[in-house]
Amino acid sequence: MSIIDRYVLKEWAVGFALTLGVIVGILILQNMYDSLPDLLDYDASVGQICFFYVLALPTYLPAILPIAFLVSLLFSLGSLHRNNEIIAMRAAGASLFRISRSLWGAGLALSFVLLYLTASVVPNSVEQARTFIENLEFSAAEQEQDIHDVGLIYNLGFDNRKDGRLWFMNRFSERTWLGSGVNVHMREGGGSEVSRISAREAYFDNTHGHWVFLDGRELMFDQDSGDVLRALPFEKKTFESFHEDPDLMLALHKDPDELSLFELRRIIETVPPEENPKVHAYFVRYFSLLAVPFSCLVVVGIAVPFAVAGVRTNPMIGVSKCMGFFVFFYVLISVASILGERQIISALLAAWLPNIIMLLMSVQLFRKAR
Repeated sequence: MSIIDRYVLKEWAVGFALTLGVIVGILILQNMYDSLPDLLDYDASVGQICFFYVLALPTYLPAILPIAFLVSLLFSLGSLHRNNEIIAMRAAGASLFRISRSLWGAGLALSFVLLYLTASVVPNSVEQARTFIENLEFSAAEQEQDIHDVGLIYNLGFDNRKDGRLWFMNRFSERTWLGSGVNVHMREGGGSEVSRISAREAYFDNTHGHWVFLDGRELMFDQDSGDVLRALPFEKKTFESFHEDPDLMLALHKDPDELSLFELRRIIETVPPEENPKVHAYFVRYFSLLAVPFSCLVVVGIAVPFAVAGVRTNPMIGVSKCMGFFVFFYVLISVASILGERQIISALLAAWLPNIIMLLMSVQLFRKAR
């Protein structure tokens, strides 16, 4: 690594550390403003509150690292500009890429670090933080309600087309994992109903991985007429072939932005989009999470040319143009996501198209800034 590389990298690293610390602090304060009243309502102790924010901290990183990287680049390059150091480097024959190659290396390293966090650390943090605060909420609710009335989800449905089973529950408790008013419709390949399980309650046996139904009856239908052939009542009946996981059912009733990468992967691996068009939104979100880390390269490609362009003009003009380009970048992300969810373009293209467009634009900006 040359002297220029070490010097530019050092200037950036100082700014990045300061910027990251400030942004993390602001986000924690904002999160405390939103969630602290709820935690206090749940009678959480000081230790539990601190533990929750430690769990939640990694979930901020995919959003704040690219922003911190952008601000630190503008800060460090602006400092070099004010001291006329960029002029000196270019007068010595150093090209724009030569000056910024250590920043490209930092952007690539941050991309891989962020990809690792996104693929392993962040999903666990998302699930653990959500489970932790839900348990606090449920424990507080149990002080005033019956345990079976805590954490209720109404009208929970799940279409398992692979096995020909359509589920519907009037109520399902996330606390006890007990469903009430449960109906499971079994269908043949043509779609006609061949049998139905109707029960007052049902629960998922985690140990054996199947469902147990209580106080119900099993109806058999004539495939030609649809009439009931027989009804077999039961007090308790185990269906070992019913392996649908309540976690998956509940995940499909959540917004894709609320789910971890692991939960999204499980949905897209279990429920094909041709069976449930809603799954396209989960595909787009999944691939977008994997594409976000490489926006750090987009940051370098856009920030460096505009910061250097400020050598000949007011530096704030370059900073303003750079911020404008990043507003355009996030607009592209939103538009591509909508197109992917509506199946106008593939989910993979929707995730990567904004990065590709901005990197191509950065190539043109580098050529003009040389």
